[in-house]
This record gives sequence, structure tokens and C-alpha cells, in this order.
Amino acid sequence: MPASGFGAFVARARAAGTLVVQPRMGMADPLRMRDGLLATRDADAVTVGTLTLDSYTRTNDLAAARDALAEGVGLNGYPIATHPADVTRAVLRGVAGPRFPVQVRHGSAMPEHIVRALLAVGLDATEGGPVSYCLPYSRTPLREAVENWRRSCELLAGSAEFGATPHLETFGGCLMGQLCPPSLLVAVSVLEALFFRQHGLRSVSLSYAQQADPRQDEEALTVLGRLAAELLGDIDHHVVLYAYMGVFPRSPGGARLLLQDAARLAVRAGAARLIVKTTAEAHRIPTVGENVRALETAAAAAAAAAGERGRAPLAALPGGHAADTPAVPDTGIEAEARALVAAVLELDTDIGRALVRAFAAGYLDVPYCLHPDNAGRARTSLAPDGRLRWSSVGSMPIAGLAEGGPRPPILGSAGLIEALSHVQRSYDARATEPEPVHAADAPPRTRLPPARPAAGAAVSAAPPPPRTTSTPRRELGLTTP
Repeated sequence: MPASGFGAFVARARAAGTLVVQPRMGMADPLRMRDGLLATRDADAVTVGTLTLDSYTRTNDLAAARDALAEGVGLNGYPIATHPADVTRAVLRGVAGPRFPVQVRHGSAMPEHIVRALLAVGLDATEGGPVSYCLPYSRTPLREAVENWRRSCELLAGSAEFGATPHLETFGGCLMGQLCPPSLLVAVSVLEALFFRQHGLRSVSLSYAQQADPRQDEEALTVLGRLAAELLGDIDHHVVLYAYMGVFPRSPGGARLLLQDAARLAVRAGAARLIVKTTAEAHRIPTVGENVRALETAAAAAAAAAGERGRAPLAALPGGHAADTPAVPDTGIEAEARALVAAVLELDTDIGRALVRAFAAGYLDVPYCLHPDNAGRARTSLAPDGRLRWSSVGSMPIAGLAEGGPRPPILGSAGLIEALSHVQRSYDARATEPEPVHAADAPPRTRLPPARPAAGAAVSAAPPPPRTTSTPRRELGLTTP
């Protein structure tokens, strides 16, 4: 278990029986970004902070990011590679630390410049992956993305020489966000985490995105935890659940219900961290206040769910389930995920080369993904109850492994649109009904014990964090208006 860093913080929260909640938040202006981090830290929840980067930084168009800052043009995130390092250090000073780690989120298929920038300002936690940030988000050849991610992992892992415990989260369990069957999400999440370990990382997290059926999601998260325990048991790891990433409910009530269901799912399935979404997702970029309310809503729902179960939400057994928890029904997700992981690992001892060969052969095939390196033969369908099923598995080695019965037909354009809006329609309809009472008000925020200093290390009282309102703009340097 690492003594400090992002993974250690989540591990302490897990041991305390508390779900860590995290926003997606990024503002170009350093003072606004600092305010967002402080508001996240001070929310009534156990939280970690986020620096979400802008699109120009994601695509390494740093000249465009500089021009936007100079001209006062709004950016959709924090330009960490464009602001001087001293500016970002001032944003983080007195905010980021062992009691409130901050992760950089970016979406880049070629993140080496981002990793260099985050290390330069004293951060060591980020996320993504050579598959999950290449196929859905870019036209970059997969082979090039794998090579860049190899260098990025090795750069990040190298910070351990200076006392850090760097952390890398795979985005593999999200991929297209929706309409991707759980077995493929689990397999890619595991494979990217194995790639990270192969290139030096000793603290990782494995992602999974909430889909349309909670029973299927609980099975998938259980399988993900089990495979992680088996294949990554020699390093620090945890599972992170993403609140639904597809078409979000348009009503505030529907959006809130969906987030609460995500928190309850995380508790049942033993996820250690939840990436939240807000009631504004269907309409615009959320405010800091809306993000804080989402964090607190999710934390309250998780605490209430844990109280209803009469035990801590994050059990100590592989997969996050206690010995007295009924087994999750097996519909074939585990068999399919194991077959996919095994097929890829048999292609090459180098996991990066194996991933490239797997996509070339169609052993991995992401439905509805138009990237040139994706075979594009796999298709899925959404059952009336929300369960995702394969309509076609293409060349993937999973035919006949899942639940029986004839495969559903491949969706046409009208069926695809209906499937994409299934969750939105379902939750907006639920919001018009009386909301069930799940539990009494949640208990107060759990405060985690501080990290223990290394043996022989000097212990000094940390100065109180500075108030944002008293931080002069000149200390942060030039910013957008």
C-alpha cells in the first residue's frame, strides 16, 4: 500500500468505508480554477480534486491555447501546458496535498506534453489510456498512441525516484460512453491497467461507466474487481465508477435520480471512487456550485445506501463484496471479459504491441467507433429493460459465451437513436413520480486520518491554506479576464 499520493488517499477512504467522489472541473482562469478546487475540497463529502484540461491542450495545439489566453477567448478547460508552471503551482499551493489530492484529466491520445507539464507543477495523478483516449477521441494511428503512452507512463513512473507515488487511471471502462457491452469495457480497462504496470506504474485505477441496467452494471463491476485482484494484486489498485456518460436526463430531478443510482451502484459493487455528473449536463457546462451539489448528492446517497446495508460500503474481499453478500447473477460477462483479455495477451508479451495486433485482427472491436484502426464489425442492441447485448461480435473470440437465445437484430438509425435516449427518457419519466425514501439524512462527512510520514522523516506543522480571495492576481501572473 503506498504511503502517500492519490491511490493512498482513496485506500484510506475505502478502509474507512467511505466512497470518494470527484467532479469533472476545469476553468482557464487560475483564480477560478483555484476557487473550484477549494469548493471541491470543502464540500460535505470525501473528495479529490480535478484539473480538466482544454481541447487545445488535449490536441497539443499550444499555440492556439496561447492565442486564446492572450485574446481573452474562453477555453473549455485549464491549459496546464500554457500557463507558466509558477502560476499553476500558485493555484495548487495550500490546496492540493495528502488530504486533498488533485488529478489531471485530459482526453489526449498523445499525452506526453501533458505529463511533462503536470510533473513540472508537482502533480503525479492523471488518467486515460492508449486505446481509450485514441479510438473514441482522435484519428491518431493506434500504434502512435501506444508509443506515446509508453513514454508517458515511463515519465510518470519516473517521479517515484523523487518520493512520489504516481497514479494512473485507465479510461478503458468508458470507451464510447454508452452502448458498449460490459465485457469489452471490463477487458479494455484491465488491459490498459496491465499496460500501465508493464511500464512502471505501481498505483492504478480501473474505470467502468454506468450503463442502462443496474443489475448488469453490478455484475460488470464485480467482474472488474475480481480480475483486477487476480492480475494486478501486486500493485495498489481500485475501481472507479463513472456516472452515466450518454444522453443525460433533461430535468433536474431525472439527473439527480441518475446520479443517486450511480452512487448506490458504487456502494453495492464495491467501487472506491465515483466521477459525478450534475443536473446541468444536458444543457451546458456546470458551475462550481452545481458540481459541489452533485458531489454532496452522491455522497449522501452513498452513505444512505451503506446505512441501509448495515455495514461499510467497501468490503475487503476481491470485487468489493462481503462474505454475506448474495452472489451477483452470472450472465456471461466474466467469461467474455476473460476470453478477450486472454486473446490479447497471447498475441505478444509486450502489451502495447498486443493491443495493436488485437485491433488489427478484430479481437477487440468497439461498436459504433469510426476510428480507422477499429474493425467496426461489432454491433449491440439495448433490451427493453436496459440490458446491453451483442447483435454481432465480429471477429472477437466470445461467440457463444454469453447468455443464450437468439441475438437481437442490428439496430437501424431509428433504433440507434431510441437506444441512445433510453436512459434520458426513463429518468425524466421517473422524475415525475413520487421519489422513494431510501434513508434518513446522511451522516456528516467522514474525515480521513492523515498519511503517516515515512520513518525518520521530519514532521512540521503545515501552514494554514491561503484564502483564495486574498491571493493577489499578480501572484498568479497574467490570466484571462
